[in-house]
Amino acid sequence: MPIGEKHAAKVMGVINTSPESFYKGSVRTGEREIAATAKQMQHDGAHIIDIGAMSTAPYLETLIPVEEEIRRMKRAIKVVKSACDLPVSADTPRARVAAEAIADGADAINDVTGLKYDPTMAEVVAKAGVPVIAGAYSKAVATGKLAGTLQALRESVALARKARIVDVIVDPSIGFFRKAGKNQFFTKMTDMPWYTRDIEVLNHLDKLAAIKPVCVSVSRKSFIGHLLNVRAEARLIPSIICEAIAVLNGASIVRTHNVRETVRALTMLQLLKP
Repeated sequence: MPIGEKHAAKVMGVINTSPESFYKGSVRTGEREIAATAKQMQHDGAHIIDIGAMSTAPYLETLIPVEEEIRRMKRAIKVVKSACDLPVSADTPRARVAAEAIADGADAINDVTGLKYDPTMAEVVAKAGVPVIAGAYSKAVATGKLAGTLQALRESVALARKARIVDVIVDPSIGFFRKAGKNQFFTKMTDMPWYTRDIEVLNHLDKLAAIKPVCVSVSRKSFIGHLLNVRAEARLIPSIICEAIAVLNGASIVRTHNVRETVRALTMLQLLKP
């Protein structure tokens, strides 16, 4: 799947098999509904499907046993692979889950911690020869200024290079820089409000794109809810606007809960922009 500034932005559809996920509209736990959703996403124009088996939302208590994450992930991958022809990425920060996902046919790994949470993740990805989406993440307190995101991503790119991972995509991890959280998958940040940081990143994605191709996940995120005082179910229109802005600013992949609407919006954007 060709990506980068010379190619139109690709759409990644989200299927969460984790009931604890923040947006319940993305949750699919039964095999029939997982299959139906995958088929619909392909019909609606998605280029890839991202499967999550454990929520990593910082403000939720979402940690589950690794065995349960593996069970959910393996089942979903098998169902999606049998239901459609789209490539699949496995959204997990755990190397054991990634290894099992790859063994069952995952075509890429999406690690919100940028290869840093699990010290064996880079090795698993490199051995399999699959691409990785590396999220901006720091175990130490980081600045919410753009420099903090750039530093975190450069560290992940360096880890990937050291492990000889060939294909690396970076993700600014919208929503994952906060003053406090309830799991280990967010970056502690104290120098600005989290929603201010998210806006700053979206406005300067071109700086990230200078490092590697960028994947952005802004769909129904909490900064939208905070700014507009609306629940996740009511964040569709502002999500689409943010996604369009992200592409204009350099994003190569848009990860979304709203495949049909996002595909239509980005198609129109492609037709209109000079």
